[in-house]
Amino acid sequence: MDNKDNLIDPSLAAALMKLDPEDGEQILEYFQTHALLSREKALLQTSVREQKKLLVENAKLKKDIEELRVELQEKQRRRAGLKNFKAKALFSPTRSPAHTPPVNQPASAAPTDLPPPSSSSHDQRERQSRRRRGERKARPASDALSLGAEPRVDVSRLDLRVGRILSVRRHPLAETMSIQEVDVGENAPRMVVSKLGQRTPLEELQGSLAVLLCNVKACKMRGVVSQARLLCCSASDDTTEILAAPVGSTPGDRVTFLNYPGDPDRELQAKQKVWDLLQPDLQVDFRGVANYKGCGFEVKGKGLCRAPSLTNCTIR
Repeated sequence: MDNKDNLIDPSLAAALMKLDPEDGEQILEYFQTHALLSREKALLQTSVREQKKLLVENAKLKKDIEELRVELQEKQRRRAGLKNFKAKALFSPTRSPAHTPPVNQPASAAPTDLPPPSSSSHDQRERQSRRRRGERKARPASDALSLGAEPRVDVSRLDLRVGRILSVRRHPLAETMSIQEVDVGENAPRMVVSKLGQRTPLEELQGSLAVLLCNVKACKMRGVVSQARLLCCSASDDTTEILAAPVGSTPGDRVTFLNYPGDPDRELQAKQKVWDLLQPDLQVDFRGVANYKGCGFEVKGKGLCRAPSLTNCTIR
């Protein structure tokens, strides 16, 4: 028998071998296989429950997005109508038909027959000219609104929070992956699938504080839904550590950046590739402090986030 026999009580195994020496080993193998299948079934049932919960949340998010889209389209229609109205007013004739010379009158006689321009008409043309100049100055801003201004791309768009790892285990379908259950200060913990190095001792991670990216879109990783991203420090594929939150932090604490204030996105959009654009600037310096373009990962009033032992490495 191989090392899987520890799933069956040794006394039961001995009794079966004693009762039936010839077929006892096959019976034990059958029990062993049944126990493994039962365990895998329990893991899959847990994954299905999490998936159903995510489907409900996704439906709610889709409804919110649809309402925001309708509201945005309505605002764009109103803005376009206002812009067309201003354009018509801008290019409409400013001269009164009374000032147009008669059709049958010789062109040479027109200057003598036309009355001199009055001060009121001159003032009107001046006001229209000022309005036209003001319209040209304001047009870039209105165009930016109608076309959609380019969103900022900096670290303030990431929803980084402190989390406590409640449990950790190897992924049943991938040896290089692990599954963490993490408390991030919400009503229920989040399931997180991470690719840690094979040398990382998983049993030491349980109960530790970590930093998680919480506004990524939930996705399946080898059959298990991952609801956040665990930030790790990596010097190579085999040397990986989780980024540690400062001592005294509590689950749900925000990680902020002094030079980059602002509220994070509700959910990072995959097509904008915000994480891919920011990740090269997420580094651990020579002191072991995590930073973005030299600005430290900070939990206000509690300190800076650090790598446990690595320096001069990347954050992924």
